[in-house]
Amino acid sequence: MSTEERTRQLFGTDGVRGVANIDPMTSETALRLGRAIAHVFRNTDRRHKIIIGKDTRLSGYMLETAMASGICSMGVDVMLVGPLPTPGIAFLTRSLRADAGVVISASHNPFQDNGIKFFSRQGFKLPDETELEIERLVLDTDIDHLRPTAQQIGKAYRIDDALGRYNVYLKGTFPRDLTLDGLRVVVDGANGAAYRVGPEVLSELGAEVTTIGCDPDGENINLECGATAPAALQRAVLEQRAHVGVALDGDADRCLLVDECGNLVDGDALLAIAACEMARTGQLQQGTLVTTHMSNFGLEIAMRERGIALRKTQVGDRYVLEEMLRGKYNVGGEQSGHLLFLDHSTTGDGLITALTILGIMRARDTPLSTLASVMKRFPQVLLNVPVREKRDLNEIPAVHAAIEKVEQALAGQGRVYIRYSGTEALARVMVEGQDVAQVEAYAADIADAVETALGTSQPSATASPQASQG
Repeated sequence: MSTEERTRQLFGTDGVRGVANIDPMTSETALRLGRAIAHVFRNTDRRHKIIIGKDTRLSGYMLETAMASGICSMGVDVMLVGPLPTPGIAFLTRSLRADAGVVISASHNPFQDNGIKFFSRQGFKLPDETELEIERLVLDTDIDHLRPTAQQIGKAYRIDDALGRYNVYLKGTFPRDLTLDGLRVVVDGANGAAYRVGPEVLSELGAEVTTIGCDPDGENINLECGATAPAALQRAVLEQRAHVGVALDGDADRCLLVDECGNLVDGDALLAIAACEMARTGQLQQGTLVTTHMSNFGLEIAMRERGIALRKTQVGDRYVLEEMLRGKYNVGGEQSGHLLFLDHSTTGDGLITALTILGIMRARDTPLSTLASVMKRFPQVLLNVPVREKRDLNEIPAVHAAIEKVEQALAGQGRVYIRYSGTEALARVMVEGQDVAQVEAYAADIADAVETALGTSQPSATASPQASQG
């Protein structure tokens, strides 16, 4: 069986994910994943331990129990922390000197889905080769005979103060000379993993907190709330006359904000605010911000005007992190609100993102709407073109000519970006510029050329100031 086939069977770009109780997201697979990860990280004779955390999905109990059983069956102890944000598990894995961390969550997906992803003892997501080894052990029978007995069987126990530990850690990332006294904040916890810790942290720092999406019932995670559906938060900010709204997703590794006027402030704008302030105070390592090719062209212009270098990667926080580690950069992220501040965390943390921006608001005594104006968003059009094959577009003369013609017309005041979807038979044509109608026409011209050369049907268009992250 090839590496590619195994990857398609189990691991995706962010762990294992699917509909709960349907293969591969079943108790049987979770148990085998538990056995596999315990085997991979049990590399000495000492007692080993692995942390398991989850979000608020109904199926989390089923998968948590199965994972714990598999790990204990290999002679490794399990620490159960219950509902806690994904970055909280990364933190506790490091803090408690665990050998690995497990998160049971499907992030921003609806409640019927679930997922399992892993962290190393350093708090980073596992490299491809380690995931492939875990997958091999799940699919093969190499470790089926390993059955510790008697006192060698692992123990499972709960860490009762996990949320408190994470709370203290989060508050430690906020400037010690500042508070949030007098600041009215609406928190939308997406009925997910941060439903308790998010409001608690902000309240304890002095904010006057109102909550929505903080009453999980196992089925309402991400349901018309949170970072993927911020309309309710925008209304609440205006109704409460709040200074800011905080929108998290189901596992709280992403964050979008809403300003005092009810306007959504996405990941690109948050990156611009943070990078500019950190450059001003000498904290932006290498004077560089890392983002993806899907970030709005307005972010590139804003950084260029302020002398901040921009490094771009493929879409996905994994690629952003790899570039940050390679170049020793400390700030990066995606338009979707998945931001990484490596001075504080090894992975994206929505609450650290919120605290970072709130700290800047307080330090500068400036409302969020004013801070967000540092970046002028360019109109963006995204066309999805169904294709029968994924050939190199540069080798198709008509497509290459269409792209070159649009780039010359934009004359540096916009950009073209085309990529194939990683999961569907689609070419994604994205064009940004200063005039919406003009950008739509340019995108249509390129999409027509792609469709003529490779297509199976007419493209579907989406014109939006925000880019798709899919």
